[in-house]
Amino acid sequence: MTCIVGIAENGVVYMGADSAAGERSVNQPHKIFRIGGLLIGYTTSWRMGQILEHHLDVEDHEEGLTNMAYLVRYFIPAVRKCLQEQGYTKIENNQEEAGSFLVGYLGHIYHVFNNFQVLEMTGGFDACGYGEDFALGAMYTLKHSQFLPRERILMCLEAAAHFSGYIQPPFHVKTLAALNYKEINK
Repeated sequence: MTCIVGIAENGVVYMGADSAAGERSVNQPHKIFRIGGLLIGYTTSWRMGQILEHHLDVEDHEEGLTNMAYLVRYFIPAVRKCLQEQGYTKIENNQEEAGSFLVGYLGHIYHVFNNFQVLEMTGGFDACGYGEDFALGAMYTLKHSQFLPRERILMCLEAAAHFSGYIQPPFHVKTLAALNYKEINK
């Protein structure tokens, strides 16, 4: 079980995760990683995260595409292909599914759901995983506070851990500055 929390603020993406593995706490691997100009924090399955971290190959962002167009046209097909090739996706009643995760890209936070839809929540923050509701409630309460994004993420993860035995420290936070796609693809 997991809780991933992300904030996009002033061109920087901050993402935090707990260290639970079922009812155990583990130190490695972390549930957040970077691929090029993407910061990914995953839930659902350690295997899914490992596949994405070590097998995902994504095409460069084409000039003129919006972030959403890039994610839908290039990123999601690459994710689906990667997960299919590694035997991870599940097809039932003609519906393909995997797991959910957050993606930080060019200063924004996107939520990829288990059916591969991509959404950007208003407010510049999002969460996924078992502790999602606790973290979103805490984030909403803290959104106008004077706490730094990293501090808010840690408070949200602590709130999720307080209310769920499936969310456990240590907590890890990573950041990604919003490079533009030309800088990413140099």
